Amino acid sequence: MQVNMVQEKQIGGVKARRTFSYVILTLTSIFCLIWFYILLINSTRSHGELTKGFTPIPSIHLFENLNNAFHSTQPILRGMLNSVIVAVCTAALSVYFSAMTAYAIHAYEFKLKKAIFTTILAIMMIPTQVTALGFLRLIDKMGMKNSFLPLIIPGIAAPIVFFYMKQYMESTLPMELLEAARIDGAGEIRIFNTIVMPLMVPAMAVQAIFSFVASWNNYFIPALVLEKEKKTLPILIAELRGADFLKFDMGVVYATISFSIFPVIVMYLILSKYIVGGLAAGSVKG
Repeated sequence: MQVNMVQEKQIGGVKARRTFSYVILTLTSIFCLIWFYILLINSTRSHGELTKGFTPIPSIHLFENLNNAFHSTQPILRGMLNSVIVAVCTAALSVYFSAMTAYAIHAYEFKLKKAIFTTILAIMMIPTQVTALGFLRLIDKMGMKNSFLPLIIPGIAAPIVFFYMKQYMESTLPMELLEAARIDGAGEIRIFNTIVMPLMVPAMAVQAIFSFVASWNNYFIPALVLEKEKKTLPILIAELRGADFLKFDMGVVYATISFSIFPVIVMYLILSKYIVGGLAAGSVKG
């Protein structure tokens, strides 16, 4: 009898904790998504309706706002393409070379290993704004002004992505597996591409999303480097917002911002299945 009572209390405690967790997660999700809801609602309203205050009911001006955005003085579609090129290339280079660097630090023993690791982590603390002036002078001397290269190439050296990859390797990449591959005669590049990378798919997918979003939302450096037809979408949105009073249309701005988040959502939907699938595979192997 007492055993049954104890079991019932334990089951009741589990249900209570589960219910509490669901409530907290639901409230957190609502709080995170409500801003997207407000953005989408405002993108359906005209400039005159927006000046009257917020309403939770959508209006009928979404396609009109998008049409005005695409036919405005700013090349929105071209800016979208520019942002996609920069973000995709940056994410790919950042993830691949950061994983390769993390593999070198994790798999090999050499004298300056700890010093190099500490230096890379120290670079994480340096803000982009501190090095912006020297960076601009460098790319100007190299003839890379108004080019995508200064935005893409620095993605090769991403200390934050490296640190995440290094921590992930320590928990999922056994050294015995690497030694077995070397005994079988596999070269280091082949080991990395055929053994290490498949094991790193969940971590690489997460960091690809983060790198893509960070590059997509980057405004500071592209605004200093790019001109005319090379401008990315954040720059064009800022210029729409900075239009003079007669040309300013808040509905167009909201519609453009809403349009700009769809590639980020598509990127997440493409990579999320690899995250879930990789985690599931890892749990089965464990």
